[in-house]
Order: sequence, then C-alpha cells, then structure tokens
Amino acid sequence: MWQLGGRINMVDPIISIVIPCYNHGHFILEALDSINVPPNIEYEVVIVDDGSTDINTIEVLSNLKSNGFAVYHQENKGLSGARNTAINLAKGKYILPLDCDNKLLPNYIPYAVNFLESNSEFSVVYGKANFFGDKSGQKPVKPYSLQELMTGNFVDACAVYRKSSWEAIGGYDESKTMRLGVEDWEFWLHLSFNGFKFHFYNELAFLYRITGTSMVDKDTSPNFQVLRNYIEAKHPYYLNFNAPAEYFANKFKANPFVYIIKLVLYTYFPKFYSKQIEKKRIKRF
Repeated sequence: MWQLGGRINMVDPIISIVIPCYNHGHFILEALDSINVPPNIEYEVVIVDDGSTDINTIEVLSNLKSNGFAVYHQENKGLSGARNTAINLAKGKYILPLDCDNKLLPNYIPYAVNFLESNSEFSVVYGKANFFGDKSGQKPVKPYSLQELMTGNFVDACAVYRKSSWEAIGGYDESKTMRLGVEDWEFWLHLSFNGFKFHFYNELAFLYRITGTSMVDKDTSPNFQVLRNYIEAKHPYYLNFNAPAEYFANKFKANPFVYIIKLVLYTYFPKFYSKQIEKKRIKRF
C-alpha cells in the first residue's frame, strides 16, 4: 500500500483527520505528506471530494483511493457539507479538519490528543499558524476569549476537537449563506454558546497557504456583512453586533472631550491609563 505521511485508515483510530477537497488536487499530496503522527497515536485520514470538476483533481483522488486512502465522492455541498460528510464517516474520538491546501506540523496532533485525553472538561484545542504561498508571516491567533470571538474569528478551522461536541450542536451549518464563508467562526460560536471549552496551544501547529484564489477574497470579504447578519439572527440571545458601537457612540455623545482623552491614553499610553484607573482618577470606557 502506498502511503503518505505514515499509516492511514486504522481500524480503531483515536483521531480522524478529515480533508474536504474541491478542485485542489494539486495541493492535497502536500497536505497528506505533512501528516506525521507518532506510532502510539492511531489515526485515520478521511477525504471527501466535494463534487470536483478539475480533471487533475479527479485523477489525483482516484489514485489515492486506489492506493488505500478513504476517498468519498459527493455532489457539491460546500465546505460545511464536505466536513460534515467526512466527520459522519470518521471513527475517531477526536476530529482534525485539514484544508487540502494547508500543512500540519508534527508537534500538533500529539499535543492536542494528550491534552484532551488528560483534560475532559475541554473540547477544543487550537494553535498558531504561519502563512506560506503568496504571503509569509504569522496568522493572527490569540488566547480564547468569548467576548473577542464574538467580535471576529481567531480560531482557525484546523483545530482538534471532540466528535461528541460536533454531534451535540448538529455539526457545521450547511445553509446557503454559510457557503459564502466563516462556517468555522459560526461553528466555534455555536460550541461556545453551548458551554464547550477551548484551549489555546501557544505554539505553531500548522501552515496556512495563501493563494490569489482564496475563498476569503472571492466570497467571504464581499459578503461579510451578510454573513454577520445571518449569524446574529441565528444566535439572537447571545449576539448583537451593533451593541458595542452603540455603547461607545453614547459614551462619546455624553462627553466628547473626556472620551477622546481616554481613547488617546488607552491607545498610546496604556500603562498610564491603567494606573489612572487603579487610582480612581478616571473611569473605564
């Protein structure tokens, strides 16, 4: 059996690496080759072809299937639909979605599996990423905060989480609107609102490819307000994206001069601002 990156499709895997693929056959071999898991961790790879039309992609996936990889084909359902199909088929206790144009680093899976095995109160482990391809540098990631997550996503889809958590909220949202993007953001918010806990792995975990044809540039950015409106309407008990803007607008109207002074101190002199708060000379925003 021809294998990339180690063993594949174990009978009793503890973690399932799920890879949706839509016309990215020219990248998927690199993604598979990046899977380097130590022998004491049983894993499987589940690939879902989401209705690819590219001839090269179809040939690459056919070759992988012929060589023992679990490759499943479906009509195009979008990223959420492809992930849900793969996770439904997955046998692992833990799930790691890997976009077929990205690459894993070898330390990530052992850390995440060991952490979740030892900390039953946590459901998600996520880490840092470096850009590669058309852009270099580090992808913005920060320690978990629900308040900050509600203002914008900083948890990449390439996180390790319990399959039971995915089942509890019904998986990724497959609605027509979510096919425009940020399906992972909505998924993390949905988990958060249901009380599932996140752990930040403060190390590089994977490599995130940037290309000129990314989904973010084509679909997500031009439709971001539509997506925000949809998420807000889906979770009205928790979300009101206009609330922070309205709060600060009212603060500014009440006393514009004091507001501007506080803003300058907070932005350019944060230590001095904090000391003034401690001494009760000024109030927080």
